[in-house]
Amino acid sequence: MTTVPNTPSSSFHCLSLSLSLSLSLSLSLSVFFGVVKKKMGIRFILMVNKQGQTRLAQYYEYLTLEERRALEGEIVRKCLARTEQQCSFVEHRNYKIVYRRYASLFFLVGVDNDENELAILEFIHLLVETMDRHFGNVCELDIMFHLEKAHFMLEEMVMNGCIVETSKSNILTPIQLMEKA
Repeated sequence: MTTVPNTPSSSFHCLSLSLSLSLSLSLSLSVFFGVVKKKMGIRFILMVNKQGQTRLAQYYEYLTLEERRALEGEIVRKCLARTEQQCSFVEHRNYKIVYRRYASLFFLVGVDNDENELAILEFIHLLVETMDRHFGNVCELDIMFHLEKAHFMLEEMVMNGCIVETSKSNILTPIQLMEKA
């Protein structure tokens, strides 16, 4: 067994190693326990029919039921009143609303003001393509009668307001496995 002589340079080396490990560990723990928070991008996702009835709502921040109803009503009225020639981006309160119409459904996504609108439009398109692949040309009735599957797809794609999965096959595999069981 060899020992390290107690010299000033070896003490300094041990001290610096101890400090760097301590600093690294404290940074890791602070990130782990949420001291350093990353801002989420997606705040909510709504699927609404042409009459303004919400068919699916998924929130990634806490809002009371009354706040949700008021927010949905304001946003739906604002988006459905717009023409097809107008832009698909609307600012409302502290949100940027990105929406797109597919057949009789409007897909509305509320995001932070600094979020990339075109990336969210692509996300909406990916969501519709994924639902099309599973349901075969998704429509309002598919969402109504298979609401749990629609929520499950969203949960596979978005976690805590961040898009985590974009592969259609990876999104649909758990649903297909549940259907087989």
